[in-house]
Amino acid sequence: MIIIREKSALMEAVKRAKSEGMTIGFVPTMGGLHAGHLSLIERCKEETDFCVASVFLNPTQFNDKNDLVTYPHDPVQDEALLQLAGVDIMFAPSAEEMYEAGETAPKFDIGRVAEVMEGAHRPGHFEGVTWVVSKLFRLVNPDKAFFGEKDFQQIAVIRRMIEVSEDMKEIEIVPCPVIREADGLAMSSRNNRLSDEQRSAAPKIFEALQAGSEAQKSGSDVDEVHRLVVDMIDKHPLLKVEYFSIVDGRTLEDVKTWDEAEDVVGCITVFCGEVRLIDHIHLTSKG
Repeated sequence: MIIIREKSALMEAVKRAKSEGMTIGFVPTMGGLHAGHLSLIERCKEETDFCVASVFLNPTQFNDKNDLVTYPHDPVQDEALLQLAGVDIMFAPSAEEMYEAGETAPKFDIGRVAEVMEGAHRPGHFEGVTWVVSKLFRLVNPDKAFFGEKDFQQIAVIRRMIEVSEDMKEIEIVPCPVIREADGLAMSSRNNRLSDEQRSAAPKIFEALQAGSEAQKSGSDVDEVHRLVVDMIDKHPLLKVEYFSIVDGRTLEDVKTWDEAEDVVGCITVFCGEVRLIDHIHLTSKG
């Protein structure tokens, strides 16, 4: 594995790989790597010839600076995991390397998919996401980029960014399944911040989503499923729902009935103490 910290060196290395006829796969991360990230690496290596992974804790997507400070990351462990996973290039730039002094965010006409849910609760978040991902895409110019479905809305936003851009349309976005702990908790770097007591409570989130799915199959309407999921979580003293949105999986707009969309998805964010956890479940069509 080659470790690269400069943008120019990254572009040269990728150009060399492409000149040798290799297809380029890309896995962007913010570090704090776990089995979920490694599943993306595995998929990348299966589908492309040359795997690039970035490790960059991007400051521009944190609307809460304390969240940035407390975000779990271990550069030494991240490097070791990527080495073992067989990554070809680890790109680990500094913030100063990624962002020039006085640089401003590009304007993408993302529309509603960036305004609902996380967009409404974390102002500026997706502006920062599209800013850094567009930079990384233009540096790596991958054939395929691999993202975990846990960040369901983020994938929709990035797909829209590609649609409205002139120079990124050829990149294929590959969504990869959520990787869960044995008790159902979606793997996340933020899980490392949970106390033992909070960690015991956190699986209740997915339990509630599963109960909502079963209720939907048994004939409950959208409002009934919404109440069931929120009530199940909020009754636990360590958990508090920030939002639970039942949406069209394509547009991310709220639905009132199950037949409004081919794929209806329940997207949830829950505070477990001060730790903010996200998850989702397909309520129709995809199970």
